Amino acid sequence: MALLIRAGLIAGLVVTGLTYPFAALAGMGVKVGSEALENMPERLTETAPAQSTYVYANDGKTLLTMFYEEHRKHVDLANMSPFMIKAIVAAEDNRFFEHHGVDAKGVARAFVANQKAGGVSQGASTLTMQYVRMALQNSARTPQEALEATEQTAARKLREMRLAIEVEQRLSKEEILERYLNAAYYGHRAYGVYAASQVFFSKSPRDLTLTEAALLAGLVKAPSAYDPATKDRKAATERRNYVIDQMLKMNAITAEQAVSARRSKIKLKLSTPPNDCVSVSSRHNDWGFFCDYFKSWWREQPAFGRNPLEREENLRRGGYRIVTSIDPAIQRYAMKNVLGKERRGSAFAHGQVVVQPGTGRVLSMAVNRRYSLDQSANGRHSDWRQDRDVKGNYPNTVNPLLGGGDMAGYQAGSTFKIFTMLAALEEGMPLSTTFYSPQRYVSRYITAPGPATCGIHWCPKNSSESMTGNQSMWSGFGKSVNTYFVQLEQRVGAEKVVRMAERLGLRWRTAIDKKLATKEHASEWGAFTLGVSDATPVEMANVFATLAAEGKYCEPLPVVSIRNPDGSHALYQKRLIAAPRCHQEVKVNVARAATDAARCVTGYGSARGSCGGWGTSEMVYGTLGRPVAGKSGTTDGNKTAWFSGYTPQLAASAFVADPDNPEHVVGSGRSTMSKYTVAQTLRDALKDKPRENFKPPTDKYVW
Repeated sequence: MALLIRAGLIAGLVVTGLTYPFAALAGMGVKVGSEALENMPERLTETAPAQSTYVYANDGKTLLTMFYEEHRKHVDLANMSPFMIKAIVAAEDNRFFEHHGVDAKGVARAFVANQKAGGVSQGASTLTMQYVRMALQNSARTPQEALEATEQTAARKLREMRLAIEVEQRLSKEEILERYLNAAYYGHRAYGVYAASQVFFSKSPRDLTLTEAALLAGLVKAPSAYDPATKDRKAATERRNYVIDQMLKMNAITAEQAVSARRSKIKLKLSTPPNDCVSVSSRHNDWGFFCDYFKSWWREQPAFGRNPLEREENLRRGGYRIVTSIDPAIQRYAMKNVLGKERRGSAFAHGQVVVQPGTGRVLSMAVNRRYSLDQSANGRHSDWRQDRDVKGNYPNTVNPLLGGGDMAGYQAGSTFKIFTMLAALEEGMPLSTTFYSPQRYVSRYITAPGPATCGIHWCPKNSSESMTGNQSMWSGFGKSVNTYFVQLEQRVGAEKVVRMAERLGLRWRTAIDKKLATKEHASEWGAFTLGVSDATPVEMANVFATLAAEGKYCEPLPVVSIRNPDGSHALYQKRLIAAPRCHQEVKVNVARAATDAARCVTGYGSARGSCGGWGTSEMVYGTLGRPVAGKSGTTDGNKTAWFSGYTPQLAASAFVADPDNPEHVVGSGRSTMSKYTVAQTLRDALKDKPRENFKPPTDKYVW
């Protein structure tokens, strides 16, 4: 039987002359055909076609964007309009349910037509053979294999015929139809009937009408030639009506349906599915920075490939359903409070990140910028040393201003004092540890000559003479007393402070930071406690989220769930990729003690000691009206202004700086901006949440 089928195939190929003149095929001879057949694969190798990845907000409903090379989403035959199934058979292979992969009548008909035309005027490819061709293209591993899948040769046609028979023996007609409809190209980057329904009609394939289904089925033959989105729809209409006529001949529709459908004008509801972060809708453009952070995170995950490029390709082809961590409500509050203080057209970037303690999930990334590649209307660069024609990165940019990517961040100022306090508490120094703190302190650290040096020593000073006197961790942190924290850093050792920052997620991105953080230099990095190193808002928000979670460190995480195309959860080494990645980094009571001192900053007040009468950011508790701790931070000359604050439920970090020009001073007028932004955002986000209190530390960490 197999020999008969094989002989029939070869004879059929010689008879048809589908891609070569008949004389050329006859010249090849049956013997050559037989040899070619012997060397051809007997089973079709099928690789799952690329599918679009859908990315949602944390409600699982609000679409953030999509990632794809070929816009495609698999849909079962049961979820397609019956009209679509009938139309594709009528358009491409009206004997589909009668043949077994190769249509002998079609081959004969094509041969006669081609002989009359003196060339190739008709093909004889069945719908199954077309599917084989698509599968071969999709599974091609080299350019040569891709070429062999589509080149106009007798060998290609022979291979398609053989594999079509194999497919028909293995799959049902319904399975072949489903795979074909999900693989075919319809134009406008739409692969498969789901994408085509969305692109041309903005609807589900189950809702396609007769005329819509006929139009889509007609596109498969030549998507560009019959494109209905052009001004002249004559070709598209004629092709659609041809399909309708074929459906009538097959008795797939009634004569009344055919007449009505032919009279109908083409009505499109075109849509362009978003692709990548620059395609986030204008309504949610501010989500672009979060999307960019998510993409950066994805590129770092070994579960998705051997290197960043392979992982990104997998994102565009893998067909994942990703629910991210961004909270639309919190993002809305954050943007309102950011833009209420610094307009988008300002050279100064004002941004804020909100993180969930205990999970590390990033709930919001807001900044006074538009996520856009179009810089044509941007303002001039703020660095006067740049060429006059150089544009600044405002209001439009795609720079990762809030974290992720390769931007170093911004000097975080006195917020870094948290690392010194945590290192000291961990070394057994209680909150009551007291130093006399003069206006200027001559440290033991050796530094290059400069405004903060006394000979060869680094001599930092306080921002106010009112800070002079005995200070504890409560008052030293609450008032941000520089000379207290330099002494505390000397006592615990600067290297331990640097390592504490690393343990809580900080990474060094500039050459100078990388050098000073090495074992060789870290012990002499005295200025570290005053925040001379760069950090990103995501990193700093997560540091204070660790304190809110009582010392449980969680990696910053931009996702809630990741599902494969079949609906299963994405795993790596048998663990959920989207699950929080947490561990106890500092002891519970160390974190509680640090929080007790951080309460002094906000005006909420400590539970176990004296804050010394005032704090640097008392408006935070006054605005929020519930238990809150945190730390403000400014650099020398007010080049940046930060505030990081937290409640037991949420942590946030905000900054003001000029990303284009670090020397551009934000000024004292912007010194409280981040404090109010954090306080107002936490207030808005928690307005319907129960009040939760911090737990005080044990006596061991107090006295």
